[in-house]
Order: sequence, then structure tokens, then C-alpha cells
Amino acid sequence: MGITMNKLYIYLALLYVLFSMGCKATAQQKFTTHAVKRGETLSSIAREYKVTTGNILKYNKEIKEGGILSPNTILAIPLPSDTAYNSSASQQTTRKDTNEIAVSQREPIGFTSHRVRKNETLFGVTKRYAISEDEIKRYNRDLYSNQLEKKMVLRIPRYAGAAVGEETLDPDDFEKYVVQPKETRYSIASKYGITMDSLLSLNPTLPESTSELAIGQELLLPRIAGSTLEQQQVQLYESYTVPPKKTLFSLSQEYGIPGDEIVRLNPEIVQRSGLKEGMVIRLPKRTQDEGAVNTDNFIFYEVKPKQTEYSLTRNLGISWRELSQLNPELAQGLKSGMILKLPKEKASDLEVKNSLILDKINLLDSIHMDHKPKLVFMLPFRLDKINLEDAESAAEAIERSNAISYSLGLYTGALVALDSVARLGISVDVKTLDTQLSLEKVKSILMQENLKGVSAIIGPLDAKSLNEVAVQAAKFQIPVIAPIASDSNLSLANVFFSIPTDTVLRRSMLEYMEGEVTDQNIIVIADEKNKVAAQQIMAKFPQARLVEIKEEEENISINLETFTEMLVEENDNWIFVESDNVKLVPGVTSILNSSNNEKVKVRMFTTNKNRAFDNDVISSTHLSNLRFTFPSSYREVGNDGFVVQYRKKWGSDPDRYAVRGFDLTYDLLLKLAYKSNLFEAADLVGITEYSANKFNYTKDPASGYYNSASYIMMFDNMFIKEINP
Repeated sequence: MGITMNKLYIYLALLYVLFSMGCKATAQQKFTTHAVKRGETLSSIAREYKVTTGNILKYNKEIKEGGILSPNTILAIPLPSDTAYNSSASQQTTRKDTNEIAVSQREPIGFTSHRVRKNETLFGVTKRYAISEDEIKRYNRDLYSNQLEKKMVLRIPRYAGAAVGEETLDPDDFEKYVVQPKETRYSIASKYGITMDSLLSLNPTLPESTSELAIGQELLLPRIAGSTLEQQQVQLYESYTVPPKKTLFSLSQEYGIPGDEIVRLNPEIVQRSGLKEGMVIRLPKRTQDEGAVNTDNFIFYEVKPKQTEYSLTRNLGISWRELSQLNPELAQGLKSGMILKLPKEKASDLEVKNSLILDKINLLDSIHMDHKPKLVFMLPFRLDKINLEDAESAAEAIERSNAISYSLGLYTGALVALDSVARLGISVDVKTLDTQLSLEKVKSILMQENLKGVSAIIGPLDAKSLNEVAVQAAKFQIPVIAPIASDSNLSLANVFFSIPTDTVLRRSMLEYMEGEVTDQNIIVIADEKNKVAAQQIMAKFPQARLVEIKEEEENISINLETFTEMLVEENDNWIFVESDNVKLVPGVTSILNSSNNEKVKVRMFTTNKNRAFDNDVISSTHLSNLRFTFPSSYREVGNDGFVVQYRKKWGSDPDRYAVRGFDLTYDLLLKLAYKSNLFEAADLVGITEYSANKFNYTKDPASGYYNSASYIMMFDNMFIKEINP
């Protein structure tokens, strides 16, 4: 891997600075928040925090210079980098101001739910829990624009040293619920008409690393409207415009209620001598006989902020009337966070993961400034093997070690990602640890490091160390990202395998081919080791024929005469080559290329492009002639914004691992800025794509999260191009 001396010096200088300072780095800009008080101006706030008005405007696009600040507006305040907050700046404030700042900076250790009672005020809630209004509003953002309402459920932050008793929950308002088979958190939230945040707040012991529920598990949930005698007297109605030729009998059949009940509700029917076309009457709101609310009967959707009836029904492909019948709570209004149920048959038209409908979420538009991710990188930089004072020996050490090269590539790309999110206003704490490619070193690190509060761990690279870190991180429900390895025997729910497995790539290739194959002559060339791949191809395309492999003492090839007889002139010949044998693949490629002529058209495919296809003996011209097509976890990177940033920062072009380091870290940080819990973000976010990598994490109940996103690539005119199926 030819490393220039210029790049080597940058790497070594970077590592020396990082590790001589205890392996800790932080994204350049730190932030605090400020709730605007009546009478404050942009200038007065800037003076208070000793920053410029321009800096405040840079990170708060919703306000304009010279504009009037509305009370309770939350501003992101960039803190001066040359001074610790609450030091020289805070010394000039009063003791009261200092206390307020300290309160605004403290982080909660958990949350308690509070159900608002009749005539209760926000002031009363602050007194009850000994917290400020700002702290309540920070975790209940609807209160910035809406008044406190009866039965509203608030998230109340709990802080170290401040206990909140059980008296915060009114027993009459809640009930114990026993989880039934095939129920999920989303189905139960939909059944009770509450948000996922409310469900998790009421049940803080639910694990973050999985959305699964155990049969028989008990949950605390608000009583459903109508479960008390007083509530049963409340009946929901809807307006109904009588269409032509509608009779009282047919209407009673349609709504399942007696005709005399309809007349009792609408006495004008008698006055006008029966139903008349165009008459507007009221009828009991219909609810469908839905049976159990579980994943067998429904799929689920979480309402997003700012959605309207129009945008929601357009995205879901269902009418508002149908949606309301399935979800009667919509009569009270469409609210962000509601879990709605849809008919199971809609799943074929929508992107669904774990029975939850996924939106095309733009993560850049979904950033929460108050989310401050804390990352730990655990990579084998092998500083124990590198002499930083001898550039020549250091270069040799890097050349000899793939682990060092991979780590340096991943990390330099990750640092560009950290620069990028810092410009977005996201503050990130980063700690970098050298695992030295040693399991014992990893165990030593884990004994010394306090992982509590860590948002995610990237690495290690080797399977044994990854296993050890994942086990320890699982105790704190911390996700662990495997940046390279995919196939693993791990059975841990907190591991995110970022590279698609060979199984995923093969499946994506066969799905692509299924849409392409018409009348082509399909031939499969596979050795004994890849018999399973051959069987899957033959199962997908029963018309395919298998070529016998000849194995001799020093040679392995196909029976040329038999293969030639299989080729046809009237149709294209599509050949699957399934092998990782470095002797077989080059020979077969040469045979296919020589068979490709004006009369016989040959094209080459594989479901697993391994190192055998990268053999220097194989001509790129041959692959281009054969339009060689294959699945890939990676596409060629262009001259995009990342490449420009990388060159500017490091003075050279990024390698494949630097690109992966950027894409993986940038994706991770944007998801953590959207939802501070990566497990929750993985459930809600579909496919994301960056410079050269896609991510679509799918939960495997037994062994963690797997990236199911991939590319289909093809050699064409000496270039490798992405195919858009």
C-alpha cells in the first residue's frame, strides 16, 4: 500500500499528538443553550456569553439580525474555545445567574412521567419536582408553543441526588398490561394511543438495545378512554352526508346500528319524512373489528413533526377516512409521535422494517442540538510497534501491517466526519484508544475505562476483541460498530455490522438478476466449495445448467469441450462464476473472453466478488469486454465534498478505508443527533447513503444489527459503474 512520506509524517504527527494527550479529542466547538427572557436582545445575550452576535446567528438560522427575540426561544450558544465556561465569564455574573447556568448544564440520569391534572400549572410542576421551567420545556418541546393541558404526559428529568417518589403517578390513571404473543412496543403504543416516548418514560426499565418484548412481560400504561364508567358515557360521532338512493335500512346495515337509533340521534329525519339526498346527519364513529393489535394484523407508523393530514395520507396511500376508522384517537387531532396502525396488506407498497413503516428521513434536517454524542474509537494503531522517531522504520511497520493501515485510513476519514458535524453545530466528545491488536490490551482498557454515558464504540477490528468489547458494552446498553468484519459468531444484540455479509450481497445480486433474466442462456461455473451458491442460482433460475470442474494435481479448470457445447448463438449467454480459487477464476475469465465474439455473446456474473477476481493476472479489458457484473458493499468514490475536505486536511487522496471511516462515522453521528439512542434510530431510519457506502441496519433477534444495503456494479468501457436496478 504505497504510503507517501508526506502522508506518513501527517499520520505520525496526528497519532503522536492524540496519544501523548491521553488519547482524547473533542470536536472543536462546544455549545450551551439559552432560553430568551422578556426584554433580552441579541447583543445582550452575546455580551453575557462573551461571543459575537454573528456567532449566535450562525448556529440559529431561525432568527435574523435586528429581529425581535420571542421569550422562551431556545438558542444554541457557541462557547469561546479559549476559556472554560463558568470560569472567567461566569465570574462576572451574579451568584443567582451562576446557579441558573449550572442547572441548565446538568445532565439527567433518567426520566419520570408526570400526567397533568386538572387546573395544574407549569409553576406547580416545577415546585413539585424542584426543577426549572426551562428544564421541563427542554424535554417537552411542545410546551414552547402550547399550553399545559389536562392528561398531558410530561417527561420529567431526574438528576443525581434528587429522588422522585412514586406519588408522581396517579394509580387511577394507569394500569398493568401483560404483553401478548406477537405484540411489539409499536403495536401496544398504537393500541393505547400514546407515543413511544410516553411508553418508554412509563417503563424506564425497558432495554434500549432491542425493541422486542417478552410474552407475559408487564408494562405500566395509561387507561384506555372508555375503561371507566364515566368515560364510557362519552361517545364519538362523525358527520355523514346522505348519498343518492340511501335508505335508513341500508344505512343501519352499513354502520351496524338499529334504524331507530339513527332516528333518535337525528330527529330531522322524521321532520323531513325520511332520509333525503344531501342531508347531513351525525352517526356513531365506526371502528373496524380489528382483532388483536399485533404484527400479524397490522403494520405501524410513527407520526413525524409538522406532518399534515394531506402529507400523511399521500405518503401512506390511504384515505383519511380509512385511517381514522383504524385509529379513533385521530379524532382528537394529529400529533407528533402518535403510533398509527395500518392494514397488513399495505406493507407491499411501503418500506417496512420490524413491522414499522420507514420514512425517507433527511438526517441533516432532523438534528437536535441538545444531543451531544460521546464516541470511543478502539482501533489497533500499534504504537507499541512503531518508532515515532524513525520515519523509515515507521513506514516499514505501516507497510507490513494491514491492521495499522486500516486503522489509519478509518481514523483519518472519521476525523473529517467530526469536522463536518462540528460545522453543523453538533458537539461530540471523542476518546481514542489503541488496542494494539491484543485481546489482553483490550481487557486492560476495559478494566480502566468508565463506559457509562458512551453513545457508541467504533471497533475493534479483530473478532475476539470485538466480542470482548461488545460483552462489556452490553452491560451499559452501548452499541458497538464493527467497521470492517461482517461474518461473526457473536450473538449480541448491541453489535452493528457495518459491512453487508456475503449472504446479503448474494441475495441482492439474485434479486437484481431476477428482474433482468428473460430468455438468456444461463450457465453456472462453481467449484465444490461454492456448491451452496450454485444451488441458490439453480433454484432461482431452473433453466440454468451447471459446468463440471476438472481438478488435477496442479491444475483446476472447466471441461472446455463441454462448456463450448453449452453456448448458444441465438441468445445471450450469461455465465455465473462462483469460486474463490486464484487459479480457477483467471483461467475461466480468459476462456469466457475468448468465447465472446460476433456470433456468440457472453457476459460474466458472480454473486461473490472475492480476492480471486482481483488477481493481477486477470485483464481489466477482459472484464470490460464481458461486462462483468457483481454485488458490492462499496462503490467508487467521485470527486465529492468529502474528497475535497480530505485533500485539504491531509494533502492526499483518501483510500478505501478513509472513505469508509468518513461514511460510517458521519452516518453514526447524524443518527445520534436525530435520536440519541442508536437502537431507536436504526428502527426508524431506512437507507442512508454517502460518498461510497450505504447503510440500512436490520435487527436480527439473535445476533445484532446487520447492514442490508448494497450496490450492483459493472465493468463497462474500462470503468466500474454502479447499476441502478
